[in-house]
Amino acid sequence: MLSRILLSSAAAFGLSAGVAAADYSLTILHTNDFHARFEPISKYDSGCSAEDNAEGKCFGGSARLVTAVNEARARAENPILLDGGDQFQGTLYYTYYKGKVAAEMMNKLGYDAMTVGNHEFDDGPEVLRGFMDAVNFPVLMSNADVSAEPLLADTLMKSTVIEKAGEKIGLIGLTPQNTDELASPGKNITFTDPVPAVQGEVDKLTAEGVNKIIVLSHSGYAVDQRVAAETTGVDVIVGGHSNTLLSNTNDRAAGPYPTMVNGVAIVQAYAYGKFLGELNVTFDDEGNLIEAVGEPLVMDASVTEDEVTKARILELGEPLEEIRQKVVGAAGAPIEGNRDVCRVMECPMGNLVADAMLERVKDQGVQIAIANSGGLRASIDEGDVTMGEVLTVLPFQNTLSTFQIKGAGLLAALENGVSQVEEVAGRFPQVAGLKFTWDPSVAPGEGRIVEVMVETDGGYEPLDPDATYNVVTNNYVRNGGDGYKMFATDGMNAYDYGPDLADVVAEYLAGKGPYEPYTDGRIVKK
Repeated sequence: MLSRILLSSAAAFGLSAGVAAADYSLTILHTNDFHARFEPISKYDSGCSAEDNAEGKCFGGSARLVTAVNEARARAENPILLDGGDQFQGTLYYTYYKGKVAAEMMNKLGYDAMTVGNHEFDDGPEVLRGFMDAVNFPVLMSNADVSAEPLLADTLMKSTVIEKAGEKIGLIGLTPQNTDELASPGKNITFTDPVPAVQGEVDKLTAEGVNKIIVLSHSGYAVDQRVAAETTGVDVIVGGHSNTLLSNTNDRAAGPYPTMVNGVAIVQAYAYGKFLGELNVTFDDEGNLIEAVGEPLVMDASVTEDEVTKARILELGEPLEEIRQKVVGAAGAPIEGNRDVCRVMECPMGNLVADAMLERVKDQGVQIAIANSGGLRASIDEGDVTMGEVLTVLPFQNTLSTFQIKGAGLLAALENGVSQVEEVAGRFPQVAGLKFTWDPSVAPGEGRIVEVMVETDGGYEPLDPDATYNVVTNNYVRNGGDGYKMFATDGMNAYDYGPDLADVVAEYLAGKGPYEPYTDGRIVKK
């Protein structure tokens, strides 16, 4: 049961003596990067069949979260439930309903607040505003100027104060500074550095007498550590964006739960509802954080699904079923699409998608395909592949974009692609029609790409900076997403309205029989 939580002494800090009468205890339950996974998921973070779920092979889903949150609240003295952003995007539930199901389920779970993730802007401010109007809790974002955006100017707050057992708790939101590159917020919003944004809100809250402050940060584990180190007055950071698992018991964890930096407790609970974070904190009567212990709880088959919620998800899923269950192909082995792999190296899912893109438009003279790894959202397991699985991998409704660009621009694009590998950023390029070698010892933007070879009828030839190449990518990247601004500024004869990328990959799989995933050395790290 959930009560098996392990409060590791290694994660605890501060006083080991008895808790004083004036001390205040708070339990912070938290999720992040849920990405519309209202149904249970497989170990590959993709769809999981009802049969596999019945056999105990699935994780997560809203019905399990309802049970887990209810049980956690029952054992906690002062529980609050927070979200680190990116509820939007990831399955047909978002494609079909946009933010409506997320709002319904978050209201049912009783969240106290969330921060805006970059994917909350995937369909512009309009859908975000509709979501905000539908939820019963504040949605926050401190590091942006929204005053010029009418839909958000008087609605989206930088911070707020909630009360729990008579104590005031300040909450501050953060979203990625490069959200304008990652999503579609429009031209009326300006994003800013998180450190001064947080400090400004801390100072404001402190002046109002609030001495317990939590940052809800959809900025990534590395940025969270920077914010903790470079600000004063923050007690806890509930993170997201980097899909980081922090744990004291899991061998795959990126760090301890909580990670302590400058006296700030940083937590994050992977993604997709696979875990529910549970952090127990204690403050003294002056608001100083004196203890923080906890462990994310895995949402596996030991967590009973709430039957009412399960029935509601099934009801909401009925219009999606015909699309989702259509078998479009087969995989001879699992197709690896994990972000920790695809965002740092050549990966089988990247090759599948890039190969499918190139094959679709090769008869138009296109030579090269580039796919951003941030567009690959899951793996696919062995066996029949359904359209639902393909849409889980490629949920963004991106279309194929073709254009021409000089070799120098292509080199700059690849340089951009490997510029944030250390942050496991989504701009890492998966490619077809070329191969490249990169050197991580070189500073980003200073020549990490050491060799690029373009495939021709006669074999591979070195990239010619002055030659013009025909390229295919998706419309998001072609228009400058994930830092590929050179495609928007230097691309020529662009056409952004090709077929949906998910349909392209589904048709490619359909023509391959059992698809055998592979890598072939097209991306080499020196």
